[in-house]
Amino acid sequence: MVTAAVPFYRPSVGSAEVDGVAETLRSGWLANGERTALFEQRMADLVGGSAAVATASGTAGLFVALQALGVGPGDEVITTPVTCIASVNALAMTGASPVLVDVRADTLTLDPELVEAAVTDRTVAIMPVHYAGVAEDIDAIAAVARRHGLAVLDDAAHALGASSRGRPVGSTADLTVFSFSATKIITTGEGGMIVGRPDLVARARILANLGADRHATPPTAAAPSSWANVVVPGLKLAMCDVAASIGLAQLDRLPSFLARRRAIAARYGERLAGLPGLQLPVVPDGTTASWHLYTLRVTPDELGVDRDEFVWRLCQAGVTAAKQFKPAHHEPYLRERFPDLAARLPVTERESRRNLSLPMYPALTEGDVETVVSTVPRVVEWCRTPCQGVPG
Repeated sequence: MVTAAVPFYRPSVGSAEVDGVAETLRSGWLANGERTALFEQRMADLVGGSAAVATASGTAGLFVALQALGVGPGDEVITTPVTCIASVNALAMTGASPVLVDVRADTLTLDPELVEAAVTDRTVAIMPVHYAGVAEDIDAIAAVARRHGLAVLDDAAHALGASSRGRPVGSTADLTVFSFSATKIITTGEGGMIVGRPDLVARARILANLGADRHATPPTAAAPSSWANVVVPGLKLAMCDVAASIGLAQLDRLPSFLARRRAIAARYGERLAGLPGLQLPVVPDGTTASWHLYTLRVTPDELGVDRDEFVWRLCQAGVTAAKQFKPAHHEPYLRERFPDLAARLPVTERESRRNLSLPMYPALTEGDVETVVSTVPRVVEWCRTPCQGVPG
């Protein structure tokens, strides 16, 4: 076995993040407070949202956002099977039914025409996922929502910094949820942010704080919060100031992170274009990608091996790739609940067997990038020449 020379991910965390955490630890206030409030305001300003509330994870943010929209048992929410299972899990935890709709073959984002066809009298919301950091067709989704009186909740876990027709992801939906887990565009270790309509964000803030309406003024060490009324059942899902202090430092670095991701994507595109058996990612006109992932799709008949074999061979040659994502309806609990769903999702079924991701993160060095763009062609040749050994 070959030890990977280029890992799939390395975090970009430096002295500013360390100093921010140390300052918070010395402040005497570690819980949800002033630093979290500042992080929320900066995120809302950044993405053009009216208001924001930070959560303990992106998954928690989706769950709270769905609750804030009033989603519950008996309701249906239309979403995509091409996503991390967290998206569908958060929906299922509300008691609502996920309605999984097929995706576009080019971007692997929801197909708006199929979304419209899936609307029933039980549908209350649409939850698009901006897969890999390529913005969904927000105008088409919004038009479907308007025609049927539905809410739109954007799962933007991949899409901080992405935009569609000049509008940032986070500025158009009723609510948008970002993720700050370790591999995302920016990280707080774990964390999330709900951005959107002030009335819905206010409700989400209550739901994320045990159902208590206590944060009209953020607490501080000198002025802790007093008793608050619990107005709805809620869980403790808010972000703490320790995590927010990391997020604030990461926000300062966001422009450089995005620039680096876009430079790497351009280099990959230049060096990998035209390789037999590989399809490069598609970014539609008018869309700016955040490049959370850089995805390739394998054509086995042309390449000579399937996706799984190709990923294994990349790892053998020193580049760690990943299969992303296992379709949500392939998970046992959803497969048992919807045993016939695969037949209604032909694009997802076909493309999910072809899809993989290359290393894509700001900490990639120029040497790392060169390793990737020189190794992938060699592995393609290896795949197409069965008698050839591991490429040197």
